Amino acid sequence: MTVIEDRIEMADADANTKRLDEWFERLERMPVPEGFRVEIVGGNVHMTPQRDTHWEIIRRFLWALEDRFGRKVNVFTDVRIDFPGHENGFCPDIALLKDSAKKDDTGHWRHQDVQFVAEVISKGTAANDYVPKRLAYAEAEVPLYVIADPYQGRCYVYTDPKQGDYAEPTKVDFGTDIDLTGTVVDLVLRTDDFPRDR
Repeated sequence: MTVIEDRIEMADADANTKRLDEWFERLERMPVPEGFRVEIVGGNVHMTPQRDTHWEIIRRFLWALEDRFGRKVNVFTDVRIDFPGHENGFCPDIALLKDSAKKDDTGHWRHQDVQFVAEVISKGTAANDYVPKRLAYAEAEVPLYVIADPYQGRCYVYTDPKQGDYAEPTKVDFGTDIDLTGTVVDLVLRTDDFPRDR
């Protein structure tokens, strides 16, 4: 890249962050019902009700990470992180950050510090998790991305991001352990008690 291209990219990132900040400030003033998750994907606002099945799977991911790394692990759920692409203010179900992660000058966590993301599928926003978010996570070079789909009873494990996408995922049915040894989380994730949904 040239110096001019770098400056244009930085200006675009700043403009995206400012627009996202404005959107999230407006959304915080709205009467969003309790139990709804709000995020911005590709400049579109998505509000999704959280189902108990959704939260049960998220808890199991959290427990596995805390068992592996301790209770002070740098992991978040539903916290805004801006990712590459047009106005992508995601609130991942699970985001594991590097121990050295620090917020930027605007008070946001940086996508460059994200090591692992897990998303649990909701019917209304499943397409976001499978395509635009997957591509944004790959563009951000998140080394490990796992989708848990309680409607299919299956997990999709994406690793080794290259050129803005991941290779074909490893598919693991609920009830089968997911071997994540050798990845950034270096653990075996049990899915035998992952609940299913209709």
